[in-house]
Amino acid sequence: MTDMPRLLSFALFFCVALTLVGAVHYYIWARLVRDTILAPPWQRVATAGIVGMYVVVPLSFFLRRAGAGFAVPLVWVASVWMGLLLLFLVVLAAGDLGRGGLALVAKLGSAPPPDPERRLLLARWFGLLVVVTTGGLAAVAVRSGLARVALREVAVRLRRLPKSLDGLTIVQLTDIHVGPTIGRAFIEDIVARTNAVSPDVIAITGDLVDGSVEDLRAAVAPLAGLKARYGVYFVTGNHEYYSGAPAWCAELERLGIRVLRNERVSIGNGAESFDLAGIDDAHAHQFGEGHGADLGRAVAGRDPTRELVLLAHQPRAVFEAVEHGVGLQLSGHTHGGQIWPWNYAVRLQQPVVRGLARFGETQVYVSSGTGYWGPPMRLGAPAEITRVTLRAA
Repeated sequence: MTDMPRLLSFALFFCVALTLVGAVHYYIWARLVRDTILAPPWQRVATAGIVGMYVVVPLSFFLRRAGAGFAVPLVWVASVWMGLLLLFLVVLAAGDLGRGGLALVAKLGSAPPPDPERRLLLARWFGLLVVVTTGGLAAVAVRSGLARVALREVAVRLRRLPKSLDGLTIVQLTDIHVGPTIGRAFIEDIVARTNAVSPDVIAITGDLVDGSVEDLRAAVAPLAGLKARYGVYFVTGNHEYYSGAPAWCAELERLGIRVLRNERVSIGNGAESFDLAGIDDAHAHQFGEGHGADLGRAVAGRDPTRELVLLAHQPRAVFEAVEHGVGLQLSGHTHGGQIWPWNYAVRLQQPVVRGLARFGETQVYVSSGTGYWGPPMRLGAPAEITRVTLRAA
């Protein structure tokens, strides 16, 4: 894709996104400010606040892209607000559906409509309930999003795994999204905790960064300290391609991390081993420069009697993995939905949102992610460092 079509595509996406975000802001204003008929001073303050937050969202994006150092606090504010916006939308929509149902029942029962004074009182109580409920959910989500990442244990039985490798462990890190709100201290903690469980293999399954090598080199530098018996491996996610994937691949190799780009390596010793393959992200082909997922190339010429573990950022790669005899696929991308009920929307695009699933002879484990993207919030999908223990069938 040339620069001009890519620029036009981004501009179109940005305009559509701003329109949708604007519509949500209007909905919140209409239901919580206009319909509650607040006293004029409070109405002006609330209106100015909602309009101001709408402006902050794109402003923080452009200032960050421009490299403005003072943009970081603004990014934090915009990120938290976007999470609140989603929760407000969900709570308001659920409340309106409930109110609509009650109104329909009352109408069918020939109940008289409430008088204007009662209607206003109900609108204000409804608005208060929405604000309190959303605030409570947001507090829980922020606490979970900023909590120390949990270690999750997963056992997977593979029929072709040599018995001598029974108990081999792979620590999966994914969707860390190093950027304005996730920095070096977070990476240092993740590295220390990963090394503490003495993994045999470490797999980073994409979306490591949200920014250029120049801006984030110091933040990711501690990854050089990752230690595993059979090595540390990485495959690209879609966000690497927004941040300069070729440069990041080179930087990670410099840090001692093996980048698997449609290729495979042997894990183990001699016959007591299995194949570990990795492919580019499913969107990589859109960015040119020789990138693009090619599982056929990664497994070409392999012995089909050997076990095969695949690193693929997006879970939907599992459909092709089944065709190529993959025993286990490790993926991320979904964040487990990150903020409920977004997981239901993610399910429309990916076959698995979170956890272990089976497709024919192929199993796929989808991590909820080690960091977060956008809002520093998680609701119903806690972050994880995943230790996968392989068991021989």
